[in-house]
Amino acid sequence: MAEVHTLSRCVIKPSQPENRQEKQHDQVLHLTPWDLRLIPIEYIQYGILFSKPPDATNDAIISFINQLKTSLSIALGHFYPLAGRLNIFRHHEATTPFVTISLTCNNEGAEFIHAVTTRKFTTSEIIESFIVPPLVQLFFPLNKVKNHEGNSQPLLAIQVTELADGVFLGCSLNHVIGDGFSFWHFINCWSEISRTGNLKVANPPVLDRYFFGSLTSPIHLPLMDVEDIIKVRDNFDLPSLEEGVFHFSAQTIAKLKAKANTEMNTNNISSLQALLAHVWRSITIARSLEQHQVTSFYLILGCRPRLNHPLPVTYFGSAILVTDPTKLTAGELVEGSLGSTASMLNHVVASMTATKIQNFIEKWPETVSFSNLGRCTPCDLVSEGSHRFDIYWNDFGLGKPIAVRSGIANKFDGAVTIYPSPQMGGITLEICLSPSVLMKLIENHDFMDTVAHF
Repeated sequence: MAEVHTLSRCVIKPSQPENRQEKQHDQVLHLTPWDLRLIPIEYIQYGILFSKPPDATNDAIISFINQLKTSLSIALGHFYPLAGRLNIFRHHEATTPFVTISLTCNNEGAEFIHAVTTRKFTTSEIIESFIVPPLVQLFFPLNKVKNHEGNSQPLLAIQVTELADGVFLGCSLNHVIGDGFSFWHFINCWSEISRTGNLKVANPPVLDRYFFGSLTSPIHLPLMDVEDIIKVRDNFDLPSLEEGVFHFSAQTIAKLKAKANTEMNTNNISSLQALLAHVWRSITIARSLEQHQVTSFYLILGCRPRLNHPLPVTYFGSAILVTDPTKLTAGELVEGSLGSTASMLNHVVASMTATKIQNFIEKWPETVSFSNLGRCTPCDLVSEGSHRFDIYWNDFGLGKPIAVRSGIANKFDGAVTIYPSPQMGGITLEICLSPSVLMKLIENHDFMDTVAHF
């Protein structure tokens, strides 16, 4: 018997807010290089866990589910591209065949699923374990669906799963349509509507796509078919993986930051850079790499504030790029100082200038490269997410979330997801590793002494 049972499934279509009266049905949004680079990979999957009131009746839960559906419809009225579908056009008649991909805002809707665990699965099994229970993967819809499938699959799917003493709200969003910043902006607005009953939101999204001056749309992809790029993602096998969740307090992070800056006689190293340097070293030890083996760290950065004319924080779309790798041998990393490693991460972040970003995006149609998670080796780490995401203020009517977790999408050995901690000023890292390496990391007393327990 399946451990998660679907009680109901429906399509939620957007309501029509006042400020959308001038918008035309079937409006087409052309996609930017930021968006198109993500075609081969899978949807974004984040979910938040809530405690269920001890006296909650079945009628109360049904009322809450209906409230979520109503507020989701209103939220989709503001974020109406999420109710659309991708259009993939194959131009075989051209002298040089090409493909164009766009987003049609046709109001086909988002999927909404109400589910329940078939055994007494509790919130404590999630929040009291360093290792994420495999069952959590079943709390997300559209598992293993890739972004290019947004021409037939919904661009947004929600699954509300009842636990014995809680509710898990799992969301899958097509990564071509938005990045993590856009994901949490949508969740923030939806929770605001659900909590207050307001039809308007405090920070409405900016939906027009941003193209640098020299770019024209739609962008021509020099391909016979979109399947030509899907092979980029499919051409490797994923090993057995587990995820560990580690909380770091504000006090611990402050100590790491002070240590790193003191060692380098600077004040430029950030809290996150110091923490990631510490984690990189600890994981390298757990991996038992040979001293000569090279290990690389890639950071996925948000580009909105990095441009000469910064994009608004409410820009709805993808605006992320990966840094050049920071490379060290395992020996250099383990034997070197925290400050020297953190300083290298700081330098690679500083190198992501507005000019560098603009040059990459403007030249992308000439070179056309796609996100390829398969290039990462079991020696590497890739970080994504942000400790600045507004996660723990998303009250839909059950109070604030007590935990955040991600789904199975885009997971690989060395994936590090960054969240704010439930405790003010802290940072939570969700780290994906082979089971044996993850266990060695947990058994490393030097590392675990820096991990908060609450």
